[in-house]
Amino acid sequence: MMDIITGKTRPDSGTAYFGRSMNLLEMDEPAIAQAGIGRKFQKPTVFENLSVDENLELAMAGPKRIWSTFSGRFNSEQTDMRNEVLKLTGLTELRSRPGKVLSHGQKQWLEIAMLLMQKPKLLLVDEPVTGMTRQEMEKTGELLDSLAGTHTVIVVEHDMDFVRSIAKKVTVLHQGHVLSEGTMDQVQSDPKVVEVYLGTNE
Repeated sequence: MMDIITGKTRPDSGTAYFGRSMNLLEMDEPAIAQAGIGRKFQKPTVFENLSVDENLELAMAGPKRIWSTFSGRFNSEQTDMRNEVLKLTGLTELRSRPGKVLSHGQKQWLEIAMLLMQKPKLLLVDEPVTGMTRQEMEKTGELLDSLAGTHTVIVVEHDMDFVRSIAKKVTVLHQGHVLSEGTMDQVQSDPKVVEVYLGTNE
């Protein structure tokens, strides 16, 4: 699903629209990203040898010409935004450290921070708590909750305790189709979901 939304995979049939009129199937990956769709993959991909600050600088929305990328300087608005994103993701005290010394959870938060620097309208987050400690999972849940209202966030996750802690609406997919949709309690008690994912005693 995320591959189709971001243009990485083209479906054999069907449609994919962003808003009422933006046909994602007619757009390439860069155009989709520029339209306001950001994606965080399961495995964090940050620039290991660059500091947290430098990672955010490279991720900043705007022209990516070679000269402007290497010679550009943040204006006051961009600096304020970077500081706000650092505070939101809990990385302020780590801003000078290179990516390679961050813990797994901190790298996940840095990648989310990098996406936020691009001002996405829609944020796709793929299994954000895989490999995290319980404390890191709780902090990630708080971070994603804090984005509600400013960004639309779609999370794909198999840890049901984590899903319950953050989800306002849950959609269960099976073989590429929507099997059930509703609150967490509604989905977990749906006989179709129970049969497909939990099996029956018959």
